[in-house]
Amino acid sequence: MIDLRRLEILRELDRCGTIAATAQAVHLTPSAVSQQLAALSREAGTAMLEPDGRRVRLTAAAQLLLSHAHEVFTHLEHAESDLAAFRRGDAGTVRLGSFASAVSSIVVPVLRTVAERSRLQVYTVEVQPEGAADALLGRSVDLALTLSGEPPTADDDARLHVEPLLTDVLDVALPVGHPLAAGPAVDLADLADEPWIVNIPGTPCWQVAVSACARAGFTPRVQHRADEFTGVIALVSAGAGIALLPRLAQDVLPQAPVVLRPVAGVSPVRHIGVQYRAGTAAQPHIAPVLTALREVCAALARCAPGAQRQRLTAVATASA
Repeated sequence: MIDLRRLEILRELDRCGTIAATAQAVHLTPSAVSQQLAALSREAGTAMLEPDGRRVRLTAAAQLLLSHAHEVFTHLEHAESDLAAFRRGDAGTVRLGSFASAVSSIVVPVLRTVAERSRLQVYTVEVQPEGAADALLGRSVDLALTLSGEPPTADDDARLHVEPLLTDVLDVALPVGHPLAAGPAVDLADLADEPWIVNIPGTPCWQVAVSACARAGFTPRVQHRADEFTGVIALVSAGAGIALLPRLAQDVLPQAPVVLRPVAGVSPVRHIGVQYRAGTAAQPHIAPVLTALREVCAALARCAPGAQRQRLTAVATASA
C-alpha cells in the first residue's frame, strides 16, 4: 500500500522543483524528504527520481503515479467535506487571498457579511493573481481572488477550480484640461499618439490595455510603467500621460485632478474570479464565504461603487 504522506511529498516535489524547496514546504529536513521518497520508490516497486545534473527530476513512473494521486487527493477533499458537513459546525477559520484593488470593494463587504451570519473567522492574505494557484496548492490560503485579462476557461489544473464572479470595466483617465476630457466617452483610436501610462508587463491590466489598443488599431506609446494605481493616477494628474483605470480601484484612489471617461464602443474589462482547491467548495467553513463573495459581486454588478456611478457587468455563475 502506498503511503499517502509520501505521495503528498512527491506531489510537493513536482510543484516545488527541488528537494530543498520541498523540505521547506512540508516542514521536514532535505534528508528526511529524500528518505521518504526512497521509501515511496520501494513501495511502488520502481524509482520515483532520477538524476538531472546536480538536481533530481521525477521519473515517468512518478508522473504516472501523480496522475492518479491528483484524483485521490480530490476524493479525500470531498471526504473531508462530507465529514465536516456531518459535524454541522459553523465555526472555523478561512484564509482568503486577495489582490490589493479588491480589498475595499469586495473583501471588506465579504468580511462583514460572514460575521453577521456565522462565527467563522476570515483572515485575508494579499496574494498577487499570478501567485494564487501556488498559494492554494501550498495551503497558505483556502480561497483566492483571481484577476485576468481573459475570461476564465476550463481548469488547467485538475486540483483547482476557478469560478467567475465579475467583470470590471476600465475607463480612460485623462488630465484635467485634456481636449478629449469634455466629451461623454473617448474613442481609443484618438489616443494613438498620446503618451501612455501602463502597469508592469505581464499583469492583467497591462494585458487589457495592450489588447484594447490593438483592437483600436495601434500599439500604445508607453512612456511610464507603474505597478500601483496610486502611481498611475499621480502621473496622469501631472500631465505625464493617459491610462486605463479599473472601476473597482477608482474610489480608493486619492483625490486628484483627473477626468475619467468610458471607452466608446466595446469597453475593456478585466475578469475577477475566485479559485479554490477541487472538492472544497461544499465544506461548511468554505461555502458561506463563497456565498458571500457571490452576493457581494452581484451587488457590485447592480450598483458599481462610488461617485463614478458606472456599471459593472455581472457574470452568471453556477454554484459549485
